[in-house]
Amino acid sequence: MTVDKFVRLFAGLMILLSLALTHYVHPNWVALTIFVGANLAQSGLTNLCPLATILKKMGVPEGGSCS
Repeated sequence: MTVDKFVRLFAGLMILLSLALTHYVHPNWVALTIFVGANLAQSGLTNLCPLATILKKMGVPEGGSCS
């Protein structure tokens, strides 16, 4: 799995998890959803992604396309 695919998978799972926690545990968990969304937005604008940086340092291969 490439860095790009892993980042998209992780972000999607975090949003789903945070929405489930918001619904079943406590409404304040919506802050995690907001954080993940804000991080995705800033990553799209600045091309800086903390998770991608960590994965690259761990040796996960970089991907070239979205296919």
